[in-house]
Amino acid sequence: MHPFIIQRYQDGKIKTESRTVVEECPVTLNINGLDLVTLVASPHQLNFLIIGFLYLQGFISRIEDIETLGVCSEQGVARVRLVPEIPKGLRPTVTTGCGGGISYNLSLPAQAISSMSYSCDGLIELLKQMHEKALKYAEHGGIHSAAIGTKDGLLLDCEDIGRHNTVDRLAGEALFRGLDLRETMLITSGRISSEMVIKAARLGVGLLASRSTPSDQAVKLCQQAGIVLVGYLRGGRFEIFTYPERLQSVTRKQRISGVTGVILAGGESRRMGSDKSLLPLSGARFIDHIYRTFSQLFDEVLIVTNSPNLYTDIPCEKVQDVFRAQGSLAGIHAGLNAANHPRIFVAGCDMPFINPTLVERICAFADSGDIIIPHSKNGYEPLHAVYNKDCLEVMAGALNAGEKRIVSFFGKVRVHEMSVESWEDCDPQELSFRNINTPEEYFHLRLGSVVKSEALKTSDNMSSHNELQKHSG
Repeated sequence: MHPFIIQRYQDGKIKTESRTVVEECPVTLNINGLDLVTLVASPHQLNFLIIGFLYLQGFISRIEDIETLGVCSEQGVARVRLVPEIPKGLRPTVTTGCGGGISYNLSLPAQAISSMSYSCDGLIELLKQMHEKALKYAEHGGIHSAAIGTKDGLLLDCEDIGRHNTVDRLAGEALFRGLDLRETMLITSGRISSEMVIKAARLGVGLLASRSTPSDQAVKLCQQAGIVLVGYLRGGRFEIFTYPERLQSVTRKQRISGVTGVILAGGESRRMGSDKSLLPLSGARFIDHIYRTFSQLFDEVLIVTNSPNLYTDIPCEKVQDVFRAQGSLAGIHAGLNAANHPRIFVAGCDMPFINPTLVERICAFADSGDIIIPHSKNGYEPLHAVYNKDCLEVMAGALNAGEKRIVSFFGKVRVHEMSVESWEDCDPQELSFRNINTPEEYFHLRLGSVVKSEALKTSDNMSSHNELQKHSG
């Protein structure tokens, strides 16, 4: 399982973390040439699941009744040849069990992506109101509850022994009463699977939350459908899996003043072999994750790229290098030159684990120098730093001299170095500085290796450390 990048909300603060979730695998069971049913299950040891399903449904009475069984989890198909014939006139029963129910037409509806924002406090209050209404659970437990509401409070609530049934009940009551549920919040006590997301999307729900976990397919479908997905909603804390900016933007008091967020997306990606900014992670591209974080931190965001057509779907200005083909230093210069604010905060497009709290901490020292640069356990981080417009002239001088190293002009400006101790409480694993440069690093990222290692730091950072030491002290 590869990790999803999430935002954890607790005690009024939001931190960027990574989270693995349960996997969900739909498998169509083809028996004697007939597509009988699609099972939604975990992807491991599907052969045992299928054999047990056939036995408990009465299709076989012993293992010898199975002539052949082949499972292809990638295609989501299991082909079985049985000795007994399949009974005619089968009448399915819709059950309450997880993965045991029956659904039809499992596809997302075509709809526009919502930009609706939601209040963290409003979500927590809706959860409280749902608990207060859950009378049957309070009496004897063993039952699921669900509720739909807006910023103004609860609209609908219900209980049922089946978590899927609760959503159907809400839909039925809303249809009966003529209620428009578009862009409402839906909270459920049960796990969120792909089927739950599809039902929520058909209702037009803009935020889907659960006190339990979503599946991996649920996260991906919410990303496609434009639904804010929240898991582990318990008390005053929760985890945001998709579209965190639509919750964070209304909880932050204000954006960072006087600073423009700049994403450098002009690299050649020679070691990766493809454009790093477009690599998929947690249902979105690297650059999408960075932009969402920047958009809730800064009132101006720029992407420095010589291929602006790649990012037409991102609603911010794209600027090109003034000094072409001169690396990251030229990108920083271009962003600083185009920014409307006196300072910029820079990050590379291959750094998807941006931590908002750490960015705020670095920007808080903006008046302390022309460059505010954190020192990590592996050296200085010039691609996670603040630059002042007073640097433009000496940057241009370095680039005109053919110098591509970011630190080449540091001796001519005021550099404020942030020690590890000054920021490590924000990001003790240093995930913010983790950049993905090679297919091997991306492979390990997808496998779930989120702890940064020495090998994941670029030679640019290490050389920057060596060069900056000459100018420090």
